Amino acid sequence: MNFEILYAPIGVPTFHLESAQREFDKSRELLRQIDKNVLLPDEMLLDIDKLNVFLNGKNPDLVIVQNVTFANGAYMAQVLRSFNCPVLLWTLREPENNGGRLCLNSLTGAFSAGNMLKSFGRNFEYVLGSPNEDSVKKKISSVISAAKLKKALAQLNVLQIGHTPQGFGFGRALDSEMMSAFGTNLISIESRELIDIAKSYNEADIESYINDAKKRINNLDEIDRNNVSDFARLYKAYDEYVKNNNIGALSSRCWPDFFTAFGTPVCAVLSILNDLGISSACEADTYGALSMYMAQYLTKKAVFFGDPVSVNENENSLTFWHCGMAPCSLAREDSGACAGVHCNRKIGPTLEFGCREEEKVTIFRVGKKADGGFRFFISSGKALDKPQQFFGTSIVVKTNGNVVDLVTKAVKEGWEPHFAVAMGDICDELEMLAGMLGIEVEKF
Repeated sequence: MNFEILYAPIGVPTFHLESAQREFDKSRELLRQIDKNVLLPDEMLLDIDKLNVFLNGKNPDLVIVQNVTFANGAYMAQVLRSFNCPVLLWTLREPENNGGRLCLNSLTGAFSAGNMLKSFGRNFEYVLGSPNEDSVKKKISSVISAAKLKKALAQLNVLQIGHTPQGFGFGRALDSEMMSAFGTNLISIESRELIDIAKSYNEADIESYINDAKKRINNLDEIDRNNVSDFARLYKAYDEYVKNNNIGALSSRCWPDFFTAFGTPVCAVLSILNDLGISSACEADTYGALSMYMAQYLTKKAVFFGDPVSVNENENSLTFWHCGMAPCSLAREDSGACAGVHCNRKIGPTLEFGCREEEKVTIFRVGKKADGGFRFFISSGKALDKPQQFFGTSIVVKTNGNVVDLVTKAVKEGWEPHFAVAMGDICDELEMLAGMLGIEVEKF
């Protein structure tokens, strides 16, 4: 994905230009360190004509507007007239002085720029600080990550396989809503289409898929041989459809169809796809899959997907669980990812394990409000060193906030019963993405 950042250092030449030049040079160096795809001017843009010359012919995905000195609102107006992309407004600190000359007056310029942004109805991110401050580097890096994700969403194909079961309609997506809110393309097929493709394969067709699965899943040989073969058929069918149609995330119907119409669950297939970088949710929860994709994009790691099932007030923890699906890479080292049979249907292979410890995790969900609008659930914590909690897969999260308050508020506010648990702290990036998309955020 091509992604370009434009740095616009604006100001006027009536302030202390030696101080401004030093900050400009340090800012250019910082931005080069953060991302190589930054369009940098050779000089400060100290009048509207120079700004327009620099903006002309460019099509950035993110604009960083920095007041190297004061600049009136007309400068930001020119930026907004030229581009419709996320904006980061950067204010430099005023150098310390002893009652002498005001050197930069960057902050007053920021107020002028912020006023213009709001007049245009544009959301934007903001950072105050000098280029040598760690907090500034972190903020700029996070904004860039969020803007890259926004662009990736606009290029994403999400596959919706089958319909949600009775009572699970919260996960069902409409192509128009997916496109208008996230820019994402939704492809919908029936589960029987992939089942029919899977049935067409012979043993030679699936040999490599069985061998691959055995490298990822322990005890697969203990599962009924016919079920393992049928699992491999599904694995091949899903894998080839994903590759042939450039799918980045998917949701799949699971019960009862794959037990009744095919005789083998799809749990292990979805688990492996997650480890292959294809964010995959079960129970046909398409907004769950979208949540997983966002989390996986930001962390570059596979994501747990499950139900909140158990609260432990003594350790302030919340257990997330699912009945047989989770990325093998999340399994504890002492057990690994083990094969089993479904706790209700007694058919395998499913995945059976507890997830490993993780110092920082983010609990996330793309949810829908009663009026049809979207909202983000964002919370954080630590994944504890806990063995498998129930049949299936589980992860135990010690939340940073009070767990009972979190659960009570989430239930009373009508949040969906599926959540993504990301391996890392991506709260800031998700909140920035929500701002770029104009989506409400609820932090817990």
